[in-house]
Amino acid sequence: MYENITLMDYLATRRSVPAFQMCEPGPDKDVLDAILSLAVRVPDHGKLAPWRFIVYRGGVRAEISQALLTLALEKNPSLSEDMIQVERTRLTRAPVVVAVISRAGPHVKIPEWEQVMSAGAVCLNLLMAANAHGYVANWLTEWFAFDERAFPVLGVEPGEKVAGFIHMGSTTFPITERPRPDLKEVVRYMGEGE
Repeated sequence: MYENITLMDYLATRRSVPAFQMCEPGPDKDVLDAILSLAVRVPDHGKLAPWRFIVYRGGVRAEISQALLTLALEKNPSLSEDMIQVERTRLTRAPVVVAVISRAGPHVKIPEWEQVMSAGAVCLNLLMAANAHGYVANWLTEWFAFDERAFPVLGVEPGEKVAGFIHMGSTTFPITERPRPDLKEVVRYMGEGE
């Protein structure tokens, strides 16, 4: 049996870094293209590619964050100063943010649920591909992932959904572990094993 010790070591220590702990540098376009090329290598029944990417870099992150702040204030005019600052920095916490957009829909052969799960697999692959290139990453879905008023600002088309925003960059913070589920609580074996 072949064992990839490097991959097992990585999976045993994989950890997301909070976006607010990220800093420059982020991946440049060439590295980002390499990351995206790895990310699309996911299960995709029917080869539909039921997802796409929107990459936010540079000054557009601040412009979109300001527009999100405006939408948040329309919804809740009494936002605290702390929350106003949070909204103002939604996409500027990391040098690069990649939106994974689900284009799942009815299909004659491929259930929509499988298409949605493929978009989730792309999100996880993006985290791992960013890590493989030496960057930290975090998969976030925040209020604007579910508020269609924000979709035009974000570049999301009608009928699409946001699977997640993958924040990528570097960090100067220590990467710490968090509690993981006890297998006894989440695994059920059926049948006899050897």
